[in-house]
Amino acid sequence: MIAAVVSMGNHYQLSLCIQCRMSDNPTNERIDRRTLLRGAAAAGVVGIAGCSGDGGDGGDGSNGSDGSDGGDGNDSGDGSDGSDGGSTDVIRWHAGGTGGTYYPLSGEFEGIIEDTTDFPVEVSSTGASVENVGSLSNGDADFAMIQNDIAYFARNGEGLDAFEGSPVENLRGVATLYPETIHVLLNPEAGVSSLSDLEGMRVNTGDLGSGTQVNALQILESAGGLTTDDFEEQNTDFTQAANQLRDGDVDAAFVVGGWPVGAVEELATTTDVQILNMSDEERQAARDDASWFADDTIPAGTYEGIDEDVDTVSVQAMIATREEFSADTVEAVTEAIFENLDQLTIKSDFITVDSAQDGMSIELHEGAARYFE
Repeated sequence: MIAAVVSMGNHYQLSLCIQCRMSDNPTNERIDRRTLLRGAAAAGVVGIAGCSGDGGDGGDGSNGSDGSDGGDGNDSGDGSDGSDGGSTDVIRWHAGGTGGTYYPLSGEFEGIIEDTTDFPVEVSSTGASVENVGSLSNGDADFAMIQNDIAYFARNGEGLDAFEGSPVENLRGVATLYPETIHVLLNPEAGVSSLSDLEGMRVNTGDLGSGTQVNALQILESAGGLTTDDFEEQNTDFTQAANQLRDGDVDAAFVVGGWPVGAVEELATTTDVQILNMSDEERQAARDDASWFADDTIPAGTYEGIDEDVDTVSVQAMIATREEFSADTVEAVTEAIFENLDQLTIKSDFITVDSAQDGMSIELHEGAARYFE
């Protein structure tokens, strides 16, 4: 089944540095066989050595600034040692592209933190999940939005070649927030009704090395039986992907973000597209292959032109930080957010204290643990 929709917006282009050795030994047998993940990693999944770029996000699509303003760890913020984070220090918060969910939600967090604590906050538009892991690793960010699957890969040094044998040991969790839904957007002219129908077609899987690309390639292999040898993979920022869909230059494009994704809403105002309704068998295959996927449904009416529910899968959005960052600051920030959830307008139905550890894939930071315990 396919639900009709119309349109997508901007996606922020990922540009990362690579200083990670690549190899093949991920978390489970099926992911072990994924040459598709090797391709994603080789594109520059993590900037562990310290470079942020323009880019697409791990979860939502859009464009925005270059996300490289997170500082060098030697100016405002907590300092390169991440020790104190005193009241005059700027908290550097790395979000995602401006057309997705990470960036505006981070802006709401910024407002809450600044209103209820002494900390100024600087939110940066970035390539999201995978880029943000690198920014936390090298101290360019203090907090960041990432996907729970990417967090697991990075912390454990597996599942993705760029992390293989090189775990990001200082990566720590703060809280999980809401489902990030897999949108498989289709050109109506392509006649696609299942993932396997994408064989031989032109598929935009998201920015090179982004969380979106990782999820797309996982799902295409596990639920569609397709590797990158079976279709024509294209990797662009979402603005270009939207143009490709409008012009008929691609048959499908993957977007990962909490519905409604602003970029998809924008596209829906100008262009007729479809969203693939995944079958029960396809969703089961995705869940069996990777435990971080969960069933999800995009409700009818979420996007212009969608008249019925769309079944799909999702990962979890989460807040992460770095181990060396001040426990007192992390506790204060966590408390500020979760004691003022009534001030949120984005994803407010999902973000709760009770669910804040659901799907947490890495160990908590000491400061977050203090609050939630």
